[in-house]
Amino acid sequence: MLNLETFQHAFHEIFNDYRNAKFLLAVSGGVDSMVLLNLFQVSGFEFQVAHVNYHFREEDSDLDQKLVENFCTNHDIQFHLKDISEQEKSGMKSLQNWARNLRYDFFFKVLKEENLDFIVTAHHLNDELETFLINLSRGSGIKGLSGIPKNENQILRPLLHFSKTEIYDFAKENNLEFREDKSNQKNDYLRNKIRNTIVPELLGMNENFLENFGKSISYLNQTKDFVQAQILKIEKETICEKDSYLTINKALFFKESEFAQFEILQKFGFSEAKELKKIRKAEVGKTFHSNEYELLVDRENLVLQKTTDEFIRNDNAEITILPNKKSTLIFPETVRSEIKESGSFTWKFDEDKMQFPVKIRRKKEGDLFYPIGMIGKKKISKFFKDEKIPILAQQKIWLLCDGNNKILGIIPFRQDRRFAATKESKAIIKVKL
Repeated sequence: MLNLETFQHAFHEIFNDYRNAKFLLAVSGGVDSMVLLNLFQVSGFEFQVAHVNYHFREEDSDLDQKLVENFCTNHDIQFHLKDISEQEKSGMKSLQNWARNLRYDFFFKVLKEENLDFIVTAHHLNDELETFLINLSRGSGIKGLSGIPKNENQILRPLLHFSKTEIYDFAKENNLEFREDKSNQKNDYLRNKIRNTIVPELLGMNENFLENFGKSISYLNQTKDFVQAQILKIEKETICEKDSYLTINKALFFKESEFAQFEILQKFGFSEAKELKKIRKAEVGKTFHSNEYELLVDRENLVLQKTTDEFIRNDNAEITILPNKKSTLIFPETVRSEIKESGSFTWKFDEDKMQFPVKIRRKKEGDLFYPIGMIGKKKISKFFKDEKIPILAQQKIWLLCDGNNKILGIIPFRQDRRFAATKESKAIIKVKL
């Protein structure tokens, strides 16, 4: 049963310091959010209200806004309105996703501007059942089936314990004014179809169905928490964090269950089971991409780096290197600090054998050189492999080239013998770090 006491008890369970925080209530004007608004008002909490008028239902949308705004005016509550223009509606593909993203962007904007602590929404137990069925139909994992988060990302949902019927009963007992959204009666969207057709059938099967469902969701949440604790333990054992990338120990990682592997990799955007199989079988040097991460398969590790990181190589980048008065090539300071990570070196070249200007660039497909101390030529990729240079390290290596794009050396590993200075060299160019 929903009343002031049970509401405050439920709120305390998900956020025990609720009396010392400042809240932003998302209020649409429907029965759920108007009940939430009343409970906050009579509880004496410090809060403000946010409302979005999409103008989808013409006069009804304006009447929703008027109801919420008048309540706030009558009770001296600060009211924030997002009034959606026709221009903002143009170009939207998925109405529901667009509307959700827009309102939460607005809520978080107000939260920051007003220095508030949490957004509060009026999601309830029936919403939880609908979400469970939607995720079940989409083949979701345990996270998708364990319900709507009660406290996550500065969003609190204190009514998730209570059914729609209990919310209606509370509104009736307290003579609360609210508005019904008639569009919810249409089966235009999956959620509405589930709400209007499947849920009534389920609730009619057993008068305790919703109560039992709530218990099941609680068990699933506990299971999810246990599983996540185990996943975190595996992550600590297999993942090593570097300055700007992560490495996953392949030997340890692939000993774990496919479930654990999938749970870890999907955090980086690799959420397809087929992709996991490809990563497991991939040869060294293979690259995979998600929206935010690049995964490189190295000999001993899977290397993860954000695709926006500055050190991701640009194959077309070239930097001209000029000699000083002492005929020594001088590297830019940003490049010097990067090269130092691999070690120091000193090379001497016969100036008459070189074409200027000299430049540095990253490796390209098909690059080869004539390594000093070796017979014949060698592909740069083969040199990297023989020297067992990790894939990630390869991306940060500079090649020194002359004006004809012939490789003078792999910095700082090996010089090309074709251009090396000899005793007969009349003019020498030095490269030193």
